[in-house]
Formats: sequence, C-alpha cells, structure tokens
Amino acid sequence: MARSQKQAPLHLGISEQIQQQIINGRYLPGNKLPSERELIKEWQVSRITIRRAIANLVQQGLVTTHQGKGVFVTEKCKVTYTLSNPLTFLEDNLADKKIELSMQNISFELVTAPTEVQTILQLSAQNPTAYLQKKLLLTDKVPGGVDLTYILPEIGQKLATELKQNMTFPVLERHNWHIDRVAAIIECTNANLELSEYLDIPLGHPLLVYRHTAYTTNNRPLVHGETISRGDRFCYSVDQLH
Repeated sequence: MARSQKQAPLHLGISEQIQQQIINGRYLPGNKLPSERELIKEWQVSRITIRRAIANLVQQGLVTTHQGKGVFVTEKCKVTYTLSNPLTFLEDNLADKKIELSMQNISFELVTAPTEVQTILQLSAQNPTAYLQKKLLLTDKVPGGVDLTYILPEIGQKLATELKQNMTFPVLERHNWHIDRVAAIIECTNANLELSEYLDIPLGHPLLVYRHTAYTTNNRPLVHGETISRGDRFCYSVDQLH
C-alpha cells in the first residue's frame, strides 16, 4: 500500500495565501490586515490556527503587530548602504539616494569595556575604560537601527557634545582623527526586548548586525561598534572591483 503524503499544517497554508495576497497587492504596505475575528470567519478555522499563521508572517518580516491596534503589512522603505568604499560615510551614501539619515542619542557614558573590546581598542590594563554610545538611527524619520559604539576615552571626553548630536565618523574626521581603514563583518541576529521597543518590532524579528572597527594611521584603532538594523528596512551591497 502506498504511504499517504503528509499534509502541511493548516496555519502554514493560510500564511502562504496571505503572503500571496500581500505580494499581489490586496494588502498594501502600511495596510491593516482583517481582525482576528474576521480572519477566523474567512478561513473557517480556530483562533490558534490564525494566530500561528500571523506568527509565520511576522517571522518573515511581512507584517508587524501593534498591541491594541492590529496587524499591519510592513512598510517597504528598505535602504541600501554600499560597502565598496567603506570610507564613504553612511549619511553621504544615503543622501546620494535621496534618503535622510538622522539619529537620536540614547546614552553616552564612560564604562569598563568588555575584555574583547579592550583587546580590539588596545586599552591599557590599568585603565580599560572607553565611552559607550548608544544611538537610534532613523531613515526618513523611521527607526531602522540601533548603533552601539565604543570610543577611545581621550576622544570621547573631548568630543562628547558633538558625538551626541552627529554620526561618529564625520566628527572624527573634522577633528583630524582620519580613518584609514574599516574592518567589518556582517552577521544575523533576532530582536530582544530592548531592540524590539526601539525599532517597533516584535520579539524575534530578523536583524542584521554590522560589526566594525575603524583605524587611523599606523593601524591604531579609534572606535569599535556594531549597527543592529531591521532586516526589512536595511541591507548592504558590494561592488566587486578588479
């Protein structure tokens, strides 16, 4: 007797069909999906099945949930940062694409740096401190990423006021800490509670991590940090040079 083919869970089928409706334009970016009750009636399934279907869409970054308001199709405002020339500053790169980059300083404080950061920034064992800045990055006034940067103490102390109001690299350049090279790696992660609140996303939402260290002449490190951005609003591109 032939073995019967196992059927896919019902909630997966529903989420795939809603996905197609989004792709086909039935639900446009920013539109609210029908209520849970309406979806139950439309699909003739249980509440738990609809909730699982919506959870699938959230995990794919297609929709976001707002407590007390409903489920909304994700806005399509993804921006691309070109990495071919890492010394082209992010704001200049986005300005060329008619995208406004702004920031909000969250915190700026002198801290004992983690062991890994102490090594990267070549901090002294007697005083392994650095300034840690946390800032929210917005593209066209929409939260897109959170930046965490460790800054050498002599730089952070001198430039604290400017760094709280501007992006890091241009401030360094204006004060003759010229950036000679940037070493970077891109990884993936998922939103924890803090990031979900800053970026207005659900827990577990996919995120990109751009971890970098900027060096001046003689291979001296100046800053080390990471930009954690929404995968549905930010991406990176590279042009191969021969």
